[in-house]
Amino acid sequence: MLRRLLVLVVVLGALGGGTAVWVLKQIDTPYRGFTDPEVFVEIPPGSSTPDIAGRLSAMGVVHDPLLFRLAVRRAKADRHLQAGEYRFFDAATPNEIIARLRRGDTFSHTVTFPEGLTIWEMGSVFERAGIGPAAEFVQAAKTTSLIADLDPGARTLEGFLFPSTYSLPRRAGADGFVRAMVKEFRKVIGPPVEEAPLSVRELVTLASIVEKETADPAERPIVAAVYLNRLRIHMALQCDPTVVYALMLRGTWDGNIRKADLSMDSPYNTYRYPGLPPGPIASPGRASLDAVRHPADVPYLYFVSRNDGTHVFARTLEEHNRNVRAYQSHK
Repeated sequence: MLRRLLVLVVVLGALGGGTAVWVLKQIDTPYRGFTDPEVFVEIPPGSSTPDIAGRLSAMGVVHDPLLFRLAVRRAKADRHLQAGEYRFFDAATPNEIIARLRRGDTFSHTVTFPEGLTIWEMGSVFERAGIGPAAEFVQAAKTTSLIADLDPGARTLEGFLFPSTYSLPRRAGADGFVRAMVKEFRKVIGPPVEEAPLSVRELVTLASIVEKETADPAERPIVAAVYLNRLRIHMALQCDPTVVYALMLRGTWDGNIRKADLSMDSPYNTYRYPGLPPGPIASPGRASLDAVRHPADVPYLYFVSRNDGTHVFARTLEEHNRNVRAYQSHK
């Protein structure tokens, strides 16, 4: 191939202006030789210009590999074409393709996982993004070896998949996204502190409860304090979101908590079993994790919704009952 390119360069020089103009015109002419709506071309690290030209030509992205190589040489881009997966869907000139490869304008899937989702809900987000089936994500989220040092007893990665926006190559799949989310969680949580009052699992579990209880950032340290105060005096947490999670585990959650659900036999039923549930019930965001690490200094043991996204807090059961009558009696 190198010999053919050298011959082409020599011939062009010998033939003079007319042929050179024709070649330059070809380099600036858009081409689309594939019939599919889009094609993906993987450029492995360390690929030579002939390798890249061959791959692009084989997929119908460029018309002729020799002309593409000539365009690369003309652009002095031989050492600047970046590896990665590229997506092509429109006709493009060799110069436009070279510019993309120089920029490293690779294709990636961008997915946003909101705060407070369970693994199953994240799987649905993953599937809707068109990357793969939800079941694939749920299965990948069972790779507990990724957090063995943080929570040796974890059965899934529930709570350890940090909610954020991720952009990864198409080939990353569920496993790639899960690994990226655990990596981001580690950045946010920092290294474990031996003298910390809560273990990593306890911290994440309580943060997941705080995440589900309130969307108001100002309230999160107060809600965290309420539950920590209850734990301190061995008072049941009586947390509705943990009951919801128990129902989800059973596959019976239909959007409503019934009186009978508050007495069901599940370790996640914090009305029946004191202390924290066995593990996180969702993926908490940074604010909820920080709220548990730095709770408000308040004496509250109760809170009830004002029905506007905020809550009213109380120190005693009598005060709490008054708040319930004021804000929830109409329900």
